[in-house]
Amino acid sequence: MTESPEEQRRPQVVVHPVDVEHGDTPFRQVDILDQAVGHACDAADVVEFMRRAGLDTALVDAPGVVEWRGGGPDEWTWHTPV
Repeated sequence: MTESPEEQRRPQVVVHPVDVEHGDTPFRQVDILDQAVGHACDAADVVEFMRRAGLDTALVDAPGVVEWRGGGPDEWTWHTPV
């Protein structure tokens, strides 16, 4: 079965916007291949999730491989919604 063009363009890794649970440390939910794999507190955590999934960690900044939502790899600060 061949992938559709849309499936081929979908990023392998999605890093969601910064969130916080009950006043804890800010984190970003990470999905790999449409599966939630955990909460990252910094870019190093994203790299570790990628390594565990067998992905090339050098591609953490590669558009099309990793989609950073709500800010790039340097954004880890919680902003209260207005």
